[in-house]
Amino acid sequence: MSLLLAMALAAATSGQPAQPAQPACAADALGTSRTLTFKREGAAWGKAQHAALPGLAPKEVVLTFDDGPRPESTPLVLKALADQCVKASFFMNGEPMRAHAALARQVRDAGHSVGMHGFQHLAFGQLPAPAQIADLDAMVAAYREVLGSEPAAYRFPFLAESPVLMATLRERDITVMSVDAGAEDWLPDQTPQMLTDKLLGQLAKSGGGIVLLHDVQDQTARALPFLLQSLKATGYRVVHLRWDDLPR
Repeated sequence: MSLLLAMALAAATSGQPAQPAQPACAADALGTSRTLTFKREGAAWGKAQHAALPGLAPKEVVLTFDDGPRPESTPLVLKALADQCVKASFFMNGEPMRAHAALARQVRDAGHSVGMHGFQHLAFGQLPAPAQIADLDAMVAAYREVLGSEPAAYRFPFLAESPVLMATLRERDITVMSVDAGAEDWLPDQTPQMLTDKLLGQLAKSGGGIVLLHDVQDQTARALPFLLQSLKATGYRVVHLRWDDLPR
């Protein structure tokens, strides 16, 4: 009880709602091995484009989900994560975040971290600088409106980083999160076994790190229970990143 009380007090003092008490994890659950809390800064992590996320040990993974929230699939992703006592990070687009504000808050209130992924999921390389900044400003406004806090992390749509926004994010002390491994779950007609095999193959090469998935994909939602079980069976441990409740 003392641990739960401490968590509730920490959430209250950080401006975020207290997390509801969770049932004990099953003995065979994947679980969340630990939490890494990063300070607010204009850093950039993820070996696809930057340095490795500091503080991760071999076979530790950070689960991230892009493009949501989506009422048809995000709740299934949340259930799969809850069933395995896993915390993840959701990089949301501003339009669905605003359209499905209650679901976005449900993600946050379940103890997951929330980052930004562009307001309209645009390819910034095809846009002039003012349009890129306008999309970022709209994304920040939606985040503040829906979650009532200041965003601290951003992932570029398509992982297509632009010099203009990289400089702006750095000036605003917003961390850019790239990736280390994924399952290419946006490709159609993949079974849970196919998605899991692809992810485990990439993790074998990277040694762990930041995992890219998409909570808007029905096939990902269906595959996630098997994928999480497979991560445990192959010795991977989940690390939860915290940043979205940090003060400036």
